[in-house]
Amino acid sequence: MLDFTQLETTFSGKIVSSSHPEYDDSRKVYNANINKRPQAILYCENEADVISAVNFARESNALIAVRCQGHNGSGYSICDEGIVIDLSQIKYTRVDNENNTVRVGAGCKWEDVDNATAVFGKAVSSGVVSSTGVSGLTLGGGHGYISRGYGLAIDNLVEVDIVLSDGSYVKASENLNSDIFWGIRGGGGNFGIITSFVFNMAPVHDVFCGLMAWDLKDIQETFTWYDKLMKSARNDLYGFFAIQTIPPAPPFPDELHNQKFCGVVWCYYGPKEEFEEAWAPIKAYCEECPPIMDGTHWATLRELNATFNELYPAGDQWYWKGDYFDNITPEVIEIHNRKIQDVPTWKSAMHLYPINGVCHDISADAMAWNDRQSNYSMVIVGVSQDAEDFDDIKSWATSYWKELNPHSSLTGSYVNWMMPDEDKNRVKSAYGSNYEKLLELKRKYDPQNIFSMNHNITP
Repeated sequence: MLDFTQLETTFSGKIVSSSHPEYDDSRKVYNANINKRPQAILYCENEADVISAVNFARESNALIAVRCQGHNGSGYSICDEGIVIDLSQIKYTRVDNENNTVRVGAGCKWEDVDNATAVFGKAVSSGVVSSTGVSGLTLGGGHGYISRGYGLAIDNLVEVDIVLSDGSYVKASENLNSDIFWGIRGGGGNFGIITSFVFNMAPVHDVFCGLMAWDLKDIQETFTWYDKLMKSARNDLYGFFAIQTIPPAPPFPDELHNQKFCGVVWCYYGPKEEFEEAWAPIKAYCEECPPIMDGTHWATLRELNATFNELYPAGDQWYWKGDYFDNITPEVIEIHNRKIQDVPTWKSAMHLYPINGVCHDISADAMAWNDRQSNYSMVIVGVSQDAEDFDDIKSWATSYWKELNPHSSLTGSYVNWMMPDEDKNRVKSAYGSNYEKLLELKRKYDPQNIFSMNHNITP
């Protein structure tokens, strides 16, 4: 067992060991299927605490897990027997409106960023669930509602503060430690612990958004139309395709509860005076093939980002599988239509997120994120409130993915969708031609693989 006596002399945060009354609550993460027992959770109050924790763990040969919000489904933010370096208390947002940036502490959620930037009529390109932690989503890439027009989260990252494996504390940007800045943009937590991020902000006011659902009998026509639209749409029009079950709760109409559907969650974030022009192809299709539900409306991006927070709270069972896709063929649509018929729970779903638009304007070797040609990032999620369902949701998601994978555009996928039981070659494939450079960086900055609780680039 580790002796934390010496650490306590330099550590200002709270140390929750296995004998602490808060231990069982402290070791919980977003995915309730993850049940690990570290020797202690170290709640860092500041950068100095992170440095002390890293030095202590390295000198003790202790396994390190790094947790910011614990949202990632893989469970890498918690570990057995080792220590968890928890950054949730390093939580602040500082908008620099003059330079159009916001500095964000590593313990923030995206809702914290939305709240800070919205008052200025701005936002940071992020994901589609604002209860997600900033750190995990960003380090894996970060795609969401405004990424077709403003790029991925990593495309808008300007600078980070990072604690390295030797305990040193450095800044990284295009001009400072540019090699590690290249690596952390998509390379996950392989190279150190980031304590703060600086992002460029984008001008975003009200958006026209919401779910539009069609009966599954229309899936071939609707999915084909959607694919064509997303490949030609203006960059300020976004929609992710969903195949799932209508939740049995308000605001969804009672008569549609538990009905399986295909649909699109839209977000138009361009000028209001151009809305009619941008929306015209969607309006035309709805006249030709009327949806069974149209929940589109004007709202703020902050409100849209929070839409799924209550639907998918912490404490559910999760299992994820993902892939990249270029084209949505009739064969692919047939698989989707068939697999949704035996979906095990109403929360389980398939979402297809566009990653084209300006995301394609950046070269594949500009940063660790390698895929700058695929049109979509797909995730299949098995989700349940009941632990007894886990085997069913995992089996369903895995069989669904196995049928679709031969039709995908790459052998790797978005690392934020990967689970610990993935084929290890999937991590290498996810980075493609960038993997060898990532390997060199790992050997330079973390040769002992102290930061191994991640989708690991093993030195």
